[in-house]
Amino acid sequence: MPGLFEPTPDGGAAVVLDEVEISIIRSLAVQLMELVGPGAEPSDDPLAELFAEGPSEPPSDPVLHRLFPDAYGGPGDKETEELRAASSEFRRFTENDLRDRKRRDAVAVIRSLDGLSASAGGGAVLKVEGESAQQWLGALNDLRLAISARLEITGEEDADLLYQLPDEDPRKPMVMAYLWLGGLQETLVETLMS
Repeated sequence: MPGLFEPTPDGGAAVVLDEVEISIIRSLAVQLMELVGPGAEPSDDPLAELFAEGPSEPPSDPVLHRLFPDAYGGPGDKETEELRAASSEFRRFTENDLRDRKRRDAVAVIRSLDGLSASAGGGAVLKVEGESAQQWLGALNDLRLAISARLEITGEEDADLLYQLPDEDPRKPMVMAYLWLGGLQETLVETLMS
């Protein structure tokens, strides 16, 4: 079980993580929470919260733009005023909820890691199932998206070039984290689908 998720008899998934791995994932999840932001102040009026409007402009930070992309149009599409207006309207009514979900996923990851402690010679077993598995999937995806934006990965060719970086390249640790998180994400998906 070391390093990758495997199925558990009860239909969940488990992975063995050592102290360094726990620390890395926890640190990345905390950074993701800080990047996504603190969220809106809770209201006493649930109806007002339901109709609260969010931002209408896309984020300027490339990582946030990757996490909160425009809903309409895509790479290679000619940007029109209609697409911009539709994306703006969609963003206004969905981004706050999306940010809230990303924060909840990151908090769930942090809390599950805080409950672990690796043994002296081995690691700690992290078990996820149901909602916690879905939160882990969401957080792993968000972490990979954030890292890929920082590494400026836009396609398969970019990723292939990063595999060939020399060890002394300052991006190498981020590339290694990106690959490792990808393995965790892939095996968690496979485990939950089996």
